[in-house]
Amino acid sequence: MSTLRRRTGGSVSAGGAPAPSFLDKFRDFDAYAKPIEDFRIKTTSGAAVTLVSAVVIFVLLLSEFIDWRTVTLQPSLEVDKARNEKLTINLNITVPHVPCYLLSIDVMDVAGEHQNDVAHTIYKARLDEQGRHIDVSKSNIGDSTKQMDDAAKRVAEKNYCGSCYGGKAPASGCCNTCEDVQKAYAEMGWSFIAASEIEQCVKEGWAEKVANQSHEGCNIWGKLEVNKVAGNFHLAPGKSFSQSNMHVHDLAPYLKEKRFDFTHEIHSLSFGKRVGFGNPLDGVVKQTREGYQMFQYYVKVVSTRFRFMNGTTIHTNQFSATEHDRDTTPTAHAGGLPGVFFNYDISPMLVTYTEYQKPFTHFLTDICAVVGGVFTVAGIVDSFIFTAHKQLKRKLDIGKAG
Repeated sequence: MSTLRRRTGGSVSAGGAPAPSFLDKFRDFDAYAKPIEDFRIKTTSGAAVTLVSAVVIFVLLLSEFIDWRTVTLQPSLEVDKARNEKLTINLNITVPHVPCYLLSIDVMDVAGEHQNDVAHTIYKARLDEQGRHIDVSKSNIGDSTKQMDDAAKRVAEKNYCGSCYGGKAPASGCCNTCEDVQKAYAEMGWSFIAASEIEQCVKEGWAEKVANQSHEGCNIWGKLEVNKVAGNFHLAPGKSFSQSNMHVHDLAPYLKEKRFDFTHEIHSLSFGKRVGFGNPLDGVVKQTREGYQMFQYYVKVVSTRFRFMNGTTIHTNQFSATEHDRDTTPTAHAGGLPGVFFNYDISPMLVTYTEYQKPFTHFLTDICAVVGGVFTVAGIVDSFIFTAHKQLKRKLDIGKAG
């Protein structure tokens, strides 16, 4: 008698059907079950919605790509701890109706430091009445900025020791040039009004030089090194000096027959290193038909730091400015000095701009959001159109049947 044996092949379920394989079980996780092709309905409205969706997706993806590739500057604010550093002021200013020999640049700050008639790598270019350059002179702070002419050199070569005419003599005890006498007078707080009676000035032709240059203008450019505290610097006429803790300009010997016309143009003005952005006073032109006009600019300086993606860091300053001018004619009794004045204040805050670009993962996330969002909305719109069309067609069919 033969016996029945069980096959050792594939497993069989209790109903006799083969047990589901691993792939069959894995397919159960499919969240996107596909309907049979025969049950799909394609409509004209669906095609239109699909085309519109494709265009919208393309436009949005293009904008996302541009946004991803765009580098932005993100600002942050913190306290400026670098308060003991020097501040560099870069300037380029033209005063077309005031000669160079008459102009002085002076700096003073709230710390009590005064720099009279300074020239920190300052250049002065004489201009004729048409605004054309005549010559250029360079000077350094603490040194004499005017060159002696041939007559003055001959006097110096003869071991001549000139009189200071009662003024405070320099360390050498001699005033060998007209400018030495002017400085000696300034040290005493005296006005320099008798140039025609001073031997050094007569030999140098000082009076003739003043007369010949009286119709010239001046272009001043260069930089100033100042303390990083509130203060002011100005372009004003006359020899400047300090007397009894007061800043004084001696105007008596200059242009007695002419008003001080401080019409001016600020070609550029910056605090610290110049970067790509423009400054609010660049290109400013101020004109006046009246003499003795005092132009004042009030500047708020904010320390600024730029951090770039390549690791480079640039330290500079931004500033805002307001303007004011007034008449200082003696008959107006308003007080003040004709000239161009820049009053600056230093903010205690530091603004840091950091270059930033979206990471690639954010770009991928935005792409998924755009595609998914558009298709979801398009599906809702298509479903609404299809349902509305279907109901409308049914009503029309009922109407025909009735």
